[in-house]
Amino acid sequence: MKTILAIFALVCFTTIGFSQSTKDVKYGIRAGYNISNLDFDPEAPIENRHRNGFAFGFFAEVPLSEVTSINTELQWSAEGGKSRDIRANYFNLPIQLRFALSENLSIGAGPQVSLKTWEDNDSFSTFAFSGVAGVEYVFTNDLFIDLRYSYGLTNILDDEASPLEATNFNFQIGIGIKI
Repeated sequence: MKTILAIFALVCFTTIGFSQSTKDVKYGIRAGYNISNLDFDPEAPIENRHRNGFAFGFFAEVPLSEVTSINTELQWSAEGGKSRDIRANYFNLPIQLRFALSENLSIGAGPQVSLKTWEDNDSFSTFAFSGVAGVEYVFTNDLFIDLRYSYGLTNILDDEASPLEATNFNFQIGIGIKI
């Protein structure tokens, strides 16, 4: 567990090294509202309804040029389905390459690594890997709103625990402030 957290911290802080000047790096906090569910293969024998939850985290935005940046975040997120048996909470590490479409609007996409923060003896895998994409609108230099979509690329269920496979998908609307 300590090794995993050390790797997450290393990835967060090494992205800062991409910048020639750390004075341009922006840090901030972000909170969001999730609408998530699981995509089962084959179809789940249980009722599979979406889960509403929250997310919050801290981020660093590293400019690469006038129009591109890397945004990395350490985020806690409530995901999975509505039924207690298919809920999972995660520490997510999304890393997005962002492109500014205008002074106030940007889009981004990239990978996301997740570490489960749930019970040890459930049927969920400890790690999940997803793709994430989003759009951000900046109201002022510091205040923004964004919309993200993430889709799981790996099976989040333990192979031994279930013959089913499942991936997370999550819509998230967030608000944040850059410090």
